[in-house]
Amino acid sequence: MTASTARAHNVWERSVERWEEVSAWVTANSLDLALAALAAAAVALVLIGLRGFGHRLIRDRVEPIGWRTIFGRMLAKTGLFFISMAAIKLVSTQTDAPPILQRPIDMLFVIAAAVQAAVWGREMILGFVEQRVGEEEAEHGRLASALGIIRLLVTVTLFAIAIILILSNLGVNVTGLVAGLGIGGIAIGLAAQGIFSDLFAALSIIFDRPFRKGDTITFGSPPTTGTVEHIGLKTTRIRALSGEEVVMSNANLLNQQLQNWAMIERRRVVMQFGVIYQTPPEQLARIPDEARAILERQPLAAFDRCHAFQFGASSIDFELVFFVESAQFADMMQVRQELVVGMARRFAELGIDFAYPTQMGFLAGLDGKPIDPRDVPTQLQPAP
Repeated sequence: MTASTARAHNVWERSVERWEEVSAWVTANSLDLALAALAAAAVALVLIGLRGFGHRLIRDRVEPIGWRTIFGRMLAKTGLFFISMAAIKLVSTQTDAPPILQRPIDMLFVIAAAVQAAVWGREMILGFVEQRVGEEEAEHGRLASALGIIRLLVTVTLFAIAIILILSNLGVNVTGLVAGLGIGGIAIGLAAQGIFSDLFAALSIIFDRPFRKGDTITFGSPPTTGTVEHIGLKTTRIRALSGEEVVMSNANLLNQQLQNWAMIERRRVVMQFGVIYQTPPEQLARIPDEARAILERQPLAAFDRCHAFQFGASSIDFELVFFVESAQFADMMQVRQELVVGMARRFAELGIDFAYPTQMGFLAGLDGKPIDPRDVPTQLQPAP
């Protein structure tokens, strides 16, 4: 008998032995196999039903993307391979399958479970990102390119972890692989440090939402005010009030103080004005009530306080504080205008004069005592 014939004969004998072992196991555990198969079929039907339920959640959605839709996407992505292997794993565990069957079943179940977990994790993370950004913006807006990179990074990361877990459970030493991936990741991170810095800044803008597209913000020194037009992977573009487009890297923009005017619900206004020193005390006491009355005639205005707070260089100064119940800048300016016109009209009726910077000169005689200018003769007599 040649060597090749002997090897073929040995393979045949081992195959016959394995078959007899499996047949004996099936014969000895026929009842347990039947019960386990029924349980496995029930589990498979439940998983298939959950998968169909997920498709229905996605199909019947009417509101913007939320956790209900994200959960539906995860269920809809349940694979038939995972469902089958879960059912087979249940049967083999309950019936104490022989090693010749248990080993490949365990290997296939580990592969199916790792891949399925990566798919579920991917759907959950991407769904959460789309929820924060907005589905329309994520699919068709200017953030679509940035989110495309995010999808790629999430997919590669999760499936790399799944492959490492599969190899580890199959008995492969993955220490060197993990170390190599770590060193490679560090090298890539150092080489693309600026890009990743702006990418993480873009993620911060997406999740933390210090501002959104369309918001009016003030930033920088000297301050620049403009409307956010585009939030990209690396830069944010802002249309300044003077008309030009300002391009800022995401990292630099978040490293400085920002004022988001879109978050205003109402505006607080502080106005100061002065009246002349010749105003009688009774008139001074009336000024806060007059200012309140003028403001109360404005539907968007809410009076806070009005006080005479100091003696100025050429006026008695008042401070008036009120709120405008609107976020619109034009509404605030309209209320201020109505207040100024109303105060000018009412003060004219009361004979109260607004102050303006003035200086008064005094005459003194040779003895240093002040002289009333009205007592000075219009024509001085020449000295003898």
